Amino acid sequence: MNAPAHPALSQEEAFARIRLLRSPNIGPVSYAMLLQRFGAATQALEALPDLGKRGGRQYRAIPAEKVEREVESVRKAGAKYLFHDQPGYPALLREIEGAPPILTWRGDLSLAVRPCVAIVGARNASAAAVKLAREFAKGLAEAGLTVVSGLARGIDGAAHEGAFPHTIGVIASGIDIAYPPQHVELQDRIATEGLLLAEQPPGTEPRGSHFPSRNRIIAGLASGTLVVEAAVKSGSLITARLAGQAGREVMAIPGSPLEARSHGCNHLIREGAVLVQSPEDVTELLRTFEGEPRSTFREPAQAFHYTHDDLADTHPADIEQLLTTAPIGVDELIRQSETSAAAVQLALLELEIAGRLERHAAGRVSLK
Repeated sequence: MNAPAHPALSQEEAFARIRLLRSPNIGPVSYAMLLQRFGAATQALEALPDLGKRGGRQYRAIPAEKVEREVESVRKAGAKYLFHDQPGYPALLREIEGAPPILTWRGDLSLAVRPCVAIVGARNASAAAVKLAREFAKGLAEAGLTVVSGLARGIDGAAHEGAFPHTIGVIASGIDIAYPPQHVELQDRIATEGLLLAEQPPGTEPRGSHFPSRNRIIAGLASGTLVVEAAVKSGSLITARLAGQAGREVMAIPGSPLEARSHGCNHLIREGAVLVQSPEDVTELLRTFEGEPRSTFREPAQAFHYTHDDLADTHPADIEQLLTTAPIGVDELIRQSETSAAAVQLALLELEIAGRLERHAAGRVSLK
């Protein structure tokens, strides 16, 4: 979501933005498209019923009273809102596909402006790996990097502890919900002296679907992601994959082939991640990082990038017949529909608001 810094956001517009994002079927991509098309969330909210109707269903935005209760909950939690075009929003995070339009935060927001490195790994990590994560995090923090992780048990917790207070915790729940229970004190310490970030509304308990979303924020904040120990099928490898798709550095610490918890790291290295053995290896990579990673793990996907002109006043294309439940790239839809990008994007937006379209990674869409 590339947008210039917003010098001043009125209370009315800030409230409308929160309401827009919390309304049914509005995700980061459709939110960005609506703001670009209508110029402000207040106007976008007024247009939603008509867009939903054109997509084939009646539409109602979330009641304003619910948003009022959310705003009060954020205030009671001692947190604040951060919008995508405000000066404090991390520049690297803004670059990723589907960047979170609104975050809630507690702590020291300046930590997100400093160079960041993500450290992730197994929840049921070995004692040796936990010690290694703590030592790496300490060394990287001392070298001036902010360490980002997800506050999970095992590697995440060790990384936060080693880097403290130069650490960012990204959680899959609301800003007022501590998870896991073992990390209640650690989460509060991070929120007080480090930085705690949440995309979900306050009061939201963590669910399985929230963790991949959280992982994209972890990967998006950092110029590089380091995996310390992980199985082949794990959330840590999802974070590494997202980092690779975003064009960031992907690093891994090798382990014994006899240890199942090392197979994920060894797999990453085999597939193109950079092998690192010391904090100095990481700092050397990231200090020279200028957007061209040395790692070749999962090259950046070709996503469709729309512009303001794509969303100018136009008639939507009749593209529903081209869609199935199998994901397809938006650029391919534009080619096959033999119409303009603007018409295709408007048709997709209307279908999404009507709850009939699902968006996937790398600019792909499908019918629900």
